[in-house]
Amino acid sequence: MKRIMGIDFGDARTGVAVSDLLCSIVGSTCVVPSRNREKTIADIVKLARENDVGSIVVGLPKNMDGTEGPRAELCREFAEELRKASGLEVAMWDERRTTVEAHNILSQHNYHGKKRKNTVDAVAASLILEGYLAYLRR
Repeated sequence: MKRIMGIDFGDARTGVAVSDLLCSIVGSTCVVPSRNREKTIADIVKLARENDVGSIVVGLPKNMDGTEGPRAELCREFAEELRKASGLEVAMWDERRTTVEAHNILSQHNYHGKKRKNTVDAVAASLILEGYLAYLRR
């Protein structure tokens, strides 16, 4: 069985979460810089290979009414580039409120300032992956 990777794509940083071998929980997280898209994709493909990832799920930022805006289109383009570069199946997952929830989780655990800024994207990627894994178990 191969792991599943969750991605929270952002302009400055991209959160990455990787499942455990059983694809039941999040096993590890990290953040990669996003200013250079080609390097971001190369970094994610490298992480996928190092972690024996079999598929990827990218967060799709929808509006609260379920519609998609310009940011969703950017994420779809990113996911397609990632699919081509990695050769892996890439799914999209509704990520509404994951960043808000990530901030709430970090506040509850006393993460503030720079510490939070460097962690929130990884937590959001974990929430995307957790949601997707729960969906697959159903």
